[in-house]
Amino acid sequence: MDHNFQCFEEQQLGKHLDFKILKRLFPLIKPYKLYLSYSILLIIAITFFDLSLPYIYKITIDHYIIPITVSKISNNDTDSNRKYYKININDDNRARIVKKYGSLFEIKGSHALILPENLSKVKKTDIAILRQKDIAGILKYTFLFLAMLSASLILTYIQVVIMEYTGQMIMHELRMQLMTHIQNLPVVFFDHNPVGRLVTRVTNDIQNMNELFTSIITFLFKDVFLLAGIMIVLIGLSFKLALLSFSVLPFVLFASIYFAKKARNIFRVLRIKIAQINTSFSETIGGVNVLQLFCQEKESYLNFSKLNHENYIASIKMINIFAFFMPLIELIGAATLAIVIYYGGKNVISDTISLGVLVAFIYYIKMYFRPIRDIAEKYNILQNAFSSAERIFQIMDYNEKDNYIDYNFDSNPPFTSYNTQKTKSHSITDVSEIEFKNVCFAYIKNEYVLKKISFKIKAGESIAIVGQTGSGKTSLINLLLGFYAPGSGQILINGKDINKCDISSFRSKISTVMQDPFLFSDTMRNNIFPQHTFISKEQKNNILRNSNCQQLIDRLPDGIDTVMSEAGSSISSGERQLISIAKAFARNPQLIIFDEATSYIDSETEHIIQEAFLNLAANTTSIVIAHRLSTARLADKIIVINSGEIIETGNHDELISKKGFYFRLTQLI
Repeated sequence: MDHNFQCFEEQQLGKHLDFKILKRLFPLIKPYKLYLSYSILLIIAITFFDLSLPYIYKITIDHYIIPITVSKISNNDTDSNRKYYKININDDNRARIVKKYGSLFEIKGSHALILPENLSKVKKTDIAILRQKDIAGILKYTFLFLAMLSASLILTYIQVVIMEYTGQMIMHELRMQLMTHIQNLPVVFFDHNPVGRLVTRVTNDIQNMNELFTSIITFLFKDVFLLAGIMIVLIGLSFKLALLSFSVLPFVLFASIYFAKKARNIFRVLRIKIAQINTSFSETIGGVNVLQLFCQEKESYLNFSKLNHENYIASIKMINIFAFFMPLIELIGAATLAIVIYYGGKNVISDTISLGVLVAFIYYIKMYFRPIRDIAEKYNILQNAFSSAERIFQIMDYNEKDNYIDYNFDSNPPFTSYNTQKTKSHSITDVSEIEFKNVCFAYIKNEYVLKKISFKIKAGESIAIVGQTGSGKTSLINLLLGFYAPGSGQILINGKDINKCDISSFRSKISTVMQDPFLFSDTMRNNIFPQHTFISKEQKNNILRNSNCQQLIDRLPDGIDTVMSEAGSSISSGERQLISIAKAFARNPQLIIFDEATSYIDSETEHIIQEAFLNLAANTTSIVIAHRLSTARLADKIIVINSGEIIETGNHDELISKKGFYFRLTQLI
């Protein structure tokens, strides 16, 4: 197995089944299915209104704007094919005007007939009276048009609000799930995955999926409904003209599929490059002092410039695809429109269809290509979302048993691998005993950091673990804290395997003072005292006094409410250690781990820290890991590790008298 198996190489992502991704997304959508249902119902209503608007044009043109004509009933063949405008003359005003222009009209019972071309010979004021009914009809359908348009706009607003709310809630839930999952991942996962990449997952990738939930799902419904509705209406208006219009669909389908395939590949490249840029930037800022110290600014700039240029090239490729596809669809749409105008115009001239039908047809054709373009565009946004979803679920699918390393080490008894199955965990109330039994551990296959480690710690004991750099001291603590799983052997807490214990309840009984303590960008108060936990003012004062932090706090501009800079960089290493000890005091721990906490500081500060640590460790189980042996001298038992193996055990005087490895270490100080 590759030692770098925990690292998610984004380039390794190949084709992914979109239906599988949708299936994974469904549980996120399910709680909001009622909102989605409302949204789809609104979309159906909006689509109905959108489809009705061009038909109102047709009715208005055919019934009111262009006069309705009738064939004159005559035995004369030439007259029988002529069209006449029919006017009801029951109204006195209209009868008076017909009488006034008697030579232009022909009376047929209660109606008068006039050739459309003769209407131009009638005064405009008289035409207004003759066509009063038409004007009223135009006004009626104008108000109907405005009412439908207003209803469509109102329903669209409501639908957008519903979907934005739904999308934001889904994104909130997904982001919280991902954040919770990342927090609970084993430390080995973070050893191989850069912070910038994980930040990209929680921010950019989830934001990319926002478009999927807020617009794509419902707009795909809208576009499909609209396409189907337009096709039905077009066939109803003119079957032959509709078939002619649909002849371009194979070209549109081919262009859309080709475009979608190209776009998805580039979307994936863009996701990779953005993650790499975030990772590079995060590492550059985190190590800026090292860059400046070794004059590596130029190399860092060139590396970032290379990544940025690759992202630029990918973006340009995407722009080129869009720049080609969108005009292509517009061109096909314009060609279809030209066909409709030509053949539709011929049909109007030959009186096969009315002018209103042609106008409505033209409007529907314009509408027809809008959803086609939207579907193609939304499909590619969908691919972008799927590319992000692939990477999010890649983290969500991470399994702790991926940490397992195939040990090939002679042992007696046989090794047992770390149990990754979810079993009932035992809660830890009191830490009475800790035992390591033949524990072996390796970060990389066949490169063992710890070999057959066995020892016990009783409640109230102080244990010092010493050894040279790289001997495995910190790895031993990482195993005890549950950050890594032992490859073989057992770690027992109160006689129970740590794998079967509730690790959170165990960690809640522990306080650690690390070599380089981490402080959050928050107030000193919140860094020391657990939030949402009541600690009296007197207890706080005792904690600050016993940890030797009071003088430090008194020097700060805002006292204990001074806001720390990132990682506590505004104060010294020794001061961070004192704050870490104060924080350990505030937890009231049953086990204290002191990990080489005085290796970076001067002797005077070391004395202050040792005094604070002795106050903290009094009557408490403690484990001290140190290169310097000044603190280790006071331990009840000292465990000496070399090359991952325990080679000596005893108190300070016993080990000195042996004149062995520990004795030689003391001589080197």
